[in-house]
Amino acid sequence: MDSNPEPSSTLSPEPPHASLAERLAGCRGATEALAAGLSPEDQCVQSMPDASPAKWHRAHTTWFLEQFILQAFEPGYVPFDAEFGFLFNSYYDAVGARHPRPMRGLLTRPPASRVAEYRAHVDAAMARFLPDAPAAARDLAELAIQHEQQHQELLLTDMLHAFAQNPLLPAVLPGWSAAAVGGSGPASNDRFVRCEGGVFEIGHAGGGFCFDNETPLHKVYLQPYRIAKRLVTSRDWLAFIADGGYRAPNLWMSDGWGASQQNGWAAPLYWRLIGKEWFQMGLGGLAPLVADEPVRHVSWYEADAFARWAGARLPTEAEWEVAAGAGKLADGFDKVWQWTASAYSPYPGFHPPAGAVGEYNGKFMVNQMVLRGSSLATAPGHSRASYRNFFHPDRRWQFSGLRLARDE
Repeated sequence: MDSNPEPSSTLSPEPPHASLAERLAGCRGATEALAAGLSPEDQCVQSMPDASPAKWHRAHTTWFLEQFILQAFEPGYVPFDAEFGFLFNSYYDAVGARHPRPMRGLLTRPPASRVAEYRAHVDAAMARFLPDAPAAARDLAELAIQHEQQHQELLLTDMLHAFAQNPLLPAVLPGWSAAAVGGSGPASNDRFVRCEGGVFEIGHAGGGFCFDNETPLHKVYLQPYRIAKRLVTSRDWLAFIADGGYRAPNLWMSDGWGASQQNGWAAPLYWRLIGKEWFQMGLGGLAPLVADEPVRHVSWYEADAFARWAGARLPTEAEWEVAAGAGKLADGFDKVWQWTASAYSPYPGFHPPAGAVGEYNGKFMVNQMVLRGSSLATAPGHSRASYRNFFHPDRRWQFSGLRLARDE
């Protein structure tokens, strides 16, 4: 499986052989392009504690560059605004205090125009600094690119959640269509492919960027298994609904059944039954459900219940990575992140980097589940077979779906 999938439909690919400075500038421009159609009012909204305003994403990714590169390596650099460190720090305790995450939507000041000035100021400083930057700073600039690409996807998912609460159902990306995602086909028995058991290496093998949680490369033992070549589709999910999947507690983990009952889950997030026809809210607004596209916006609890209903299970992250590396998966990237059966925990021998950037992934390695692949909102070039995404098992606002697995 090619670990550098084709570009997605929402973001433009980087030019080949671009320099680090060119890649950073391109990444920064892509963020601005995603926000270009959002009004200042749009950019301030926070529809739930897990989401962040678009304006905050734009400012936080700028703060990351300023805090970890310019202030650390550029002699005499003066921060654009001394208050921005408190406003736009996310979770870096080693750096200092921060504005509470659930209250980011209350930051009507600074206005979006001031954030644009902040981005322009830091972009100009980085353009001057990078050509002669030391190796450590260049490594952090690469991390900053990857970090901002993560926030590009979050900007889209957070705005989609916000717009789905608006009775006008506006489009985050007008003109976007689910047809751009493409179909997957049914995840039926004849689409399961056999994978040999044995000892395999998983994790990042070097030769390009990776996040710390993808390391170290290590050996795992797998029993023989079968994995669905294709993703579970909305058509498959309609059958689950029709068969009472949301009303059958025997299919659900106890916490999942509790979450389902408490929140009134009866279909994936953003599905709407209007008359007798299903619709789905997407980046292009509300549109008729496309039955043969991969199902998206389901929690781990729902994915696990569906797998049990289908007489199957979710693959472990090691099974997924080995199958992806062997070219056994269709639609592995660029459609939906795929829930796995694996809890998010450190690999054997994992050590977070020293300093504040060591807080990037390591301190979240508990109470969450791993997703693999990438989604239609993931930046081109950001995907690879060893990538470990992670969320709490009840979260549904990301572009999360699933594929099935079975014991041999």
